[in-house]
Amino acid sequence: MTKTVLDQIGGEDKLRDLVESFYDVIESHPKGAGIRKLHFRGQGVPHARVEQFNFLTGFLGGRRHYEEKHGHMDVRLMHAHVPISLVEAENWLDCMDIALERVGLSGPAIDRLRVVFRRVALMLVNDLDEWGVARTGSR
Repeated sequence: MTKTVLDQIGGEDKLRDLVESFYDVIESHPKGAGIRKLHFRGQGVPHARVEQFNFLTGFLGGRRHYEEKHGHMDVRLMHAHVPISLVEAENWLDCMDIALERVGLSGPAIDRLRVVFRRVALMLVNDLDEWGVARTGSR
């Protein structure tokens, strides 16, 4: 039987450590400032900690907590209202890299995970202004 990525990284406990470490970085590192600001406009970082764990559990092959709660796993839909610039996508990735290192995750599975995170982060870049409205003159 093939192990899920969740299994490869150490299961839900290790994922919870990663998510907590990631949001600790978001709350303390300069590269997290813009992301913190976006979360303050929403339901806050504590809520994001829970929902990111719920999402990533299913995304990495475990129980689909997010889908059970919200009815979908559509990452674009989740972020449709959120202004995400290329700079903020890169900052998110940098903060995740710091968190991965802090919890001691490395190796081929993590290298593949970084590639997937990059693909998703870049897919979410949009032309919304800081209030979530499409910029004038954009398509």
